[in-house]
Amino acid sequence: MSDCPLDPETLALVSLAANIAANHPKKGLCQLERLRGYGVSEHKIAMVIDIARHLRDEAGQMLDHEFDAAGGPAEAPVSLETVSLGSTACCCSPTAKGNACC
Repeated sequence: MSDCPLDPETLALVSLAANIAANHPKKGLCQLERLRGYGVSEHKIAMVIDIARHLRDEAGQMLDHEFDAAGGPAEAPVSLETVSLGSTACCCSPTAKGNACC
């Protein structure tokens, strides 16, 4: 048995989310197979994927906003309705499907 304090299901969920949020080239497909092998519900997997995509997209919007604010060419206005830049307050917004990300 491994010395990992996380059970295999939790570890695979975290790894899947991290791969998606980081735009990792392997896309977390190995973790997806593992989770299905562990019998994790498709609903739970879909929720983790939704949250990870939301965080990835939100980070991209923030980077685009900073680039545009620094004088980069703006192609289209960036929508940051729920993201408060320059604030130290938590700026966690729910995903489009209503899942909380924090």
